[in-house]
Parts: sequence; structure tokens; C-alpha cells
Amino acid sequence: MSKILITGGTGLVGKHLQKVLNKNNYEVSILTRTPKKSNEFRWSIKEKYIDKKAFKNITHIIHLAGAGIADKQWSKNRKLELINSRVQSANLLFEYCKKLNIQLEGFISASGIGYYGAITSQSTFKETDPPENDFISKICVEWEKAALQFKSLKTPVTILRTGIVLSKTGGALEKINTPLFLAKLGTGKQYMPWIHIDDLCSLYMKSIDNNSFRGIFNASAPEHHTNTSFTKTLAKVTRKLLFPFSIPSFILNLVLGELSVILLNGSKISTEKTSQFYSFKFEKLNNALDDLL
Repeated sequence: MSKILITGGTGLVGKHLQKVLNKNNYEVSILTRTPKKSNEFRWSIKEKYIDKKAFKNITHIIHLAGAGIADKQWSKNRKLELINSRVQSANLLFEYCKKLNIQLEGFISASGIGYYGAITSQSTFKETDPPENDFISKICVEWEKAALQFKSLKTPVTILRTGIVLSKTGGALEKINTPLFLAKLGTGKQYMPWIHIDDLCSLYMKSIDNNSFRGIFNASAPEHHTNTSFTKTLAKVTRKLLFPFSIPSFILNLVLGELSVILLNGSKISTEKTSQFYSFKFEKLNNALDDLL
């Protein structure tokens, strides 16, 4: 039986994934700065420290750790934190696995659809497309580069470029389902690639169970929605009033600064490659929202 070590296990996806793995009888250990349970072990990126007991008998590492992209404005220090929390943590895991000669069956890392940039186009981005030259793309490029170094240890690597994660509590949906977001943002033409948290966790399960599920995959639902169609669907499902006006781009720029680019831009993401390995439970947004809300 596989034993999984998770970073970022106390975050939105990490908490849900733990439950899914435990339900399927996997043994799970968590790296955290403040361990409180028997399966939790201390690590510190600043101190370059990981409790060696965390690596006992592990077969896979799932790397979810990283400061929230949309939690704070992107000051110079925040930008460093967004990159370092992902990259330095992966580097630290790599150094420990190398030093302790840990033979993993797989290193599985989160990434983001931000790899393709904060842009709005009619292109449907595939995994083979190049990154954009902007900050959100830079985060993902460096994040993935840190994960891919595990290949030098003969460890198979899987990377999930994830869209907006929809869940019952917390996360993006809790913020979107508010009066502010039940209005068109900017032009409303920007796409909002999304995924139900159950499908995302199933993809992480797939990366453990299926030796062919290796490489880079887009983790977003097959159905494409613009900001306008997304909010219309949300308003219909929740029976809330959809405000008949838009929030101008300059207002969002004024309030959020550079961070506003991730709200005002977005393109379609291809799930063709992912769908060769996985059948999405929630392909349609209205079905996902019905389940969650």
C-alpha cells in the first residue's frame, strides 16, 4: 500500500485530499510548521529543515504548499513569497530525498493554469504550449522547474496545472458567490477555467494509482465559461440577482493593483490530454454548482 507525504496538507485542497486518501485506505503524513497530530511532521523552509521521520516508508510526495495567489496584493515582498513558498519548498524536499536516498514511486506537484499567462485570447491552451512572459506565468514556470528536478533522482513526476477550484467551503467559490462578483468584471469576456474539488482530488489519486499518468496535465473541467456565463450560471443555481452592470477594469486595478490581472484575464484550457486518462464527474458548471451549493 502506498504511503503519501503531503505538503500544504492544511490548505483547501490538502484537507479534502487527506479525507479522500484516508477513505481509500492510504496512509497519509503531513508536513506542517506546527505539527499537532501523530501523522504530522515539522518542516521549516526558512531553517531548511524537515523532520526525517516524515520520510519513513513514503512512496509518493504530493506537493501542494504555496502562499495563496489571490490572498494579498502583489507587493515586491509578496511576489517573492509567492515564488519562494513553492520553489524553495520543492528544493528542500529534493535535497532531503537526495541526501536520504529516498526512492519515490512518484513526485506529484500542483501548478496553475497561470502558466499560460494572465491573458484573454481565443486560443485553447494545451500542455505543449509555451508559457507567457508575465508574473503569474513566472510563478508556474519556476514551480514546475523545481518539481521536474526529481527526474534526476529517477522519480516519475506528475504536474497538475489547476484552474479555479470549486468547493463547498472556503476557496474561490465562497468569494465568487458574493454581490461583488455577481456582476460582470471588466469586459466579462475573460474565461474562467474551473474544476470541482472532487475531480481534482481524483486526479491526484490517479497520479498515485496509474503509472501511465505521468507528465504535465491541465486540471480543469472540459466546459468553457467566460466571466459573464459563469456568473449567469451561478446566479441561476443560487437564485440570486445578477447585477445588470459591470465593474470597470480601472476600479479593480485601483483596489487590487497588479493582482487584478487574474480577475480581468483568462483563456480556454484544453482537457483533451487529461480526458484520455480520466472521465470528469463534473463536466458541466451547473452540475458542479448544484452539488456544492
